[in-house]
Amino acid sequence: MSGASSRLRNVLGHLMGHQQPSQPPHHVSQLSPTFFLERAAAIEPNAEAVYHVTANGKVLRRSYMELADRARGLAYFLHKNKYSRVGLLAPNTPAFLESVYGIVAAGGVIVPANIRLKPEDIAYIFDFAEVDCIIADAEYKGLLDAYLKDHPGTPVIVDTDTDATEGVLSGPFDDAVLEGLVLDRETGSKGWADLQSQTVANEDDMIAIPFTSGTTSKPKGVVYTHRGAYLATLANVVESGLNLPDGRCKYLWTLPMFHAVGWTFPWAVCAVRGTHVCLRKIDYPLIWKLLKEEGITHFNAAPTVNTLLCAAAEAAPLPLPVRVTVAASPPTAHLFEQMMDLNLIPVHVYGLTETYGPITRGYVLPEWESLPRHERFAKMARQGHGFVTSLPARIVKPDLPEGALVDVARDGKEIGEIVFTGNICAKGYYKDPEATRKLFAGGALHSGDLAVHHPDGSIQIQDRAKDIIISGGENISSVALESMLVEHPDVLEAGVVAVPDSHWGERPKAYLTIKKAKQKQEGGDALLPQHVIDWARHQSAISSFMVPREVEIVRELPKTSTGKIKKNVLREWAKHGTPPDMFVE
Repeated sequence: MSGASSRLRNVLGHLMGHQQPSQPPHHVSQLSPTFFLERAAAIEPNAEAVYHVTANGKVLRRSYMELADRARGLAYFLHKNKYSRVGLLAPNTPAFLESVYGIVAAGGVIVPANIRLKPEDIAYIFDFAEVDCIIADAEYKGLLDAYLKDHPGTPVIVDTDTDATEGVLSGPFDDAVLEGLVLDRETGSKGWADLQSQTVANEDDMIAIPFTSGTTSKPKGVVYTHRGAYLATLANVVESGLNLPDGRCKYLWTLPMFHAVGWTFPWAVCAVRGTHVCLRKIDYPLIWKLLKEEGITHFNAAPTVNTLLCAAAEAAPLPLPVRVTVAASPPTAHLFEQMMDLNLIPVHVYGLTETYGPITRGYVLPEWESLPRHERFAKMARQGHGFVTSLPARIVKPDLPEGALVDVARDGKEIGEIVFTGNICAKGYYKDPEATRKLFAGGALHSGDLAVHHPDGSIQIQDRAKDIIISGGENISSVALESMLVEHPDVLEAGVVAVPDSHWGERPKAYLTIKKAKQKQEGGDALLPQHVIDWARHQSAISSFMVPREVEIVRELPKTSTGKIKKNVLREWAKHGTPPDMFVE
């Protein structure tokens, strides 16, 4: 005899009729950015999709039809072998770009790893993300030794990054692509129709697991979805101006593709049928050569990369403007002034791995043209407003109970934490519900960055919460102090951290790199730390309580793979002494 609950279900079934499984409305499709490559190849198959100087020193050019065919071949290979969680360990190569499309078209998830990490960190990432296959550049395959020691059965597909697709110079990656293309032909040449390009089962499903930098703890895997990646891609097309009115963009890959899946630009450039100018390593003479000879229209880079690019011997004003999306750490007005003089037009954005990369932009307003030059550039260096596919950024009061969100005054003075809501926030942290709960406490994504909200609605970062220096009751923004120190004519970069002080509690200490011309000079004219302190005290706009009593001039500042200064390392230097090999000889 059936139970009461069973009889009730039967009665409800008679009353309501048989309910069909929920279907999306006819006017709604499931969004995924993988379609942008198939679309580009269909519209402009012969357009140049890739320009690359290979590991064997050859110039490689591929059309959109060739790029799409190779990505499709890889997809069929991965699908045949049932690889669904694929690790990527490579610099900015065509193989990385092809993998971004091929992995997802096969129904898989992209797991990119930073090639600058230690082998044990890479092993942690691939183990934690549960990869079942790894695509690795030949130069970096050795970084997998620690992982393969514990996972000897995981297949590794090695890319040799040469101009050959068959024969002696080709490698396992090219073999996999060709095997997949043959499989497609043998099974009826269905092309993209048998892959997950135009549609996915659920746009909220995971498309990638990029990892945070993990400078002070284990890296966290960030869950990207098809929908979020699609909408972040469209935002970057708009905000970076990729869709040129009089031609196709040529995008130079200075930003690592492994960082937040290249801020979605592998998809964004294909969406407008632009050319990917791939770059294995940051090489400033080569970058200037490409800027001058290849018609580059766009690139993305951290302030530190732009600083060194402007200081390079090859630097010269370009005949046509190049739009440079600047992010990773707050830039200075001085840097933007230098860039503009070279016809490098900064598009300042701000974001996190947890927001698919950029999520706010500093919009340059016409009325700023009447402002004094330095003031105009200072406004350009603000972090600005939320992206077109996001919601407005908020600045909320710190030190409230967890989950309480109360906005600070829009007076450009009250400091609070930047939080985000909207379409281009990541879904959460992979396999870490507690960290996800804290990330979204109160229903907004917490950045950990402190900022002010200006009356015009733009936001401006003051510091990371852990980097604010509290000296004698005064809050000192390390970001603001760094911005002022680099205005010294001989200073290249600055990093500021707090050190203990018996009277004030703590005070700032500055680490500087200087321009080459001042590193070695005859006649005692080399820049000395005391010169900078005297300048800061008497000639700069630095408030007296902010002037550092200690300055060290070092060979280079420690940085993350995305160009951010490693403040945790500087704090260790301040505590235990700067390593002798870091001082300028």
